[in-house]
Amino acid sequence: MLSTVQAKLLIVDDLPENLLALEALIKREDRQVFKALSADDALSLLLEHEFAIAILDVQMPGMNGFELAELMRGTEKTKNIPIVFVSAAGRELNYAFKGYESGAVDFLHKPLDIHAVKSKVNVFVDLYRQSKAMKLQVEALELSRREQELLLTRLQATQAELEQAVRMRDDFMSIVAHEVRTPLNGLILETQLRKMHLARDNAAAFTLDKMHAMVDRDERQIKSLIRLIEDMLDVSRIRTGKLSIRPARFDLTELVRNLLENFAPQVAAAESSMQLEAEGPVEGNWDEFRIEQVVSNLLTNALRYGAKSPVEVRVYTEHGEACVEVRDHGIGISEDNQKRIFQQFERVSASHVAAGLGLGLFISEQIVAAHGGSIEVQSQIGEGALFRVCLPIGNSV
Repeated sequence: MLSTVQAKLLIVDDLPENLLALEALIKREDRQVFKALSADDALSLLLEHEFAIAILDVQMPGMNGFELAELMRGTEKTKNIPIVFVSAAGRELNYAFKGYESGAVDFLHKPLDIHAVKSKVNVFVDLYRQSKAMKLQVEALELSRREQELLLTRLQATQAELEQAVRMRDDFMSIVAHEVRTPLNGLILETQLRKMHLARDNAAAFTLDKMHAMVDRDERQIKSLIRLIEDMLDVSRIRTGKLSIRPARFDLTELVRNLLENFAPQVAAAESSMQLEAEGPVEGNWDEFRIEQVVSNLLTNALRYGAKSPVEVRVYTEHGEACVEVRDHGIGISEDNQKRIFQQFERVSASHVAAGLGLGLFISEQIVAAHGGSIEVQSQIGEGALFRVCLPIGNSV
């Protein structure tokens, strides 16, 4: 593995014949030798390449080897390159001592000992390759560590999501069990009561007026069950991307007006009232059934949380959009709850015991988004809530 690391060697001498001779001694297939005839040429090569060793001639015109070495030691890119000095001067000049002071790792005298040169170069090339290989291993280990940290973070996020999903499932099942039980209990009690009357041959319990009342109660319970089932089916359709939107042109004002008339029994039961403010026909291409579903949900919530206060409904156009506002003056919604109410299985107010699966606003938001519109809420605790739905008029779904 170490032999695959290419080693670059730098030799600097002002005599071409010396460069050629030294190159012949140290060159191999797995090495690349760069030659420089001056310190300036050497500096250019040093800034461009990464060298395993630099062999510098001491005595050169212009900048000598010692000065070049000092520059190398003062530069971040070159300060760790091993430097070997070569000199033809006699030992009495004490060049070796000065060379070591300049940062050299070795000093060779001319004429060069062939075996010594080869041996020293081999040592520094091997050290370079080992250092390079170790650096690569450290980088690989660091990359592996980062990948493991990222994987751990993802696993932790996935675990948190799974735990949240389990909690939501448990909450959902608890809510479903409670909500389904309520209409079923009503139907069961009605059935048991009728069986008791039949067992006693009590024909008076089945007069026309009483039968009408029984059918009305049964119908309310059955509609409640159907609503719960439809909500769960809509959530399934949303999750699988199969929520169907079938746009057709209709008058939004007329739809809201008809809804308010149909809500008369619920309004009376809630001891409330509803007023409609409309500027006239507001026509557009939307899915009438789905938009009715959205507005019905807002009206139901307004009656449920309105604390018997009047409910104000407004239909108007603004900035190329058709808008429906539903305002109540009831318990209101806290700022924290306003961020949650459009999520699945969330109730409008945690402190208020409410019927339903907590899916209405989630489904409504998905329907409105599928039309390219928006739904928002403005509210403060104790001051009621205003829900606004806006749908684009000019664009078809």
